[in-house]
Amino acid sequence: MSQSPQSPEPPRGSGDPWHAVSYLMTGVGLYGLGGWLLDEWLETSFLLPVGIVLGAVLGVYLTYVRFRSSNHD
Repeated sequence: MSQSPQSPEPPRGSGDPWHAVSYLMTGVGLYGLGGWLLDEWLETSFLLPVGIVLGAVLGVYLTYVRFRSSNHD
């Protein structure tokens, strides 16, 4: 049985910038949606902005963790 060669993993700290954009957009979208749903369920009006800000902060954090260089470990 022949195995296909695996492509080497790119070094930590390098990568596609679209990963950073997707982390930010997904965080804002998911947490914003969650905040909106909770606002509708609890009949409040402050959870949507809280969810958006929390999603943005978590997106920035995940981007930092993903793209930091390996010499900072």
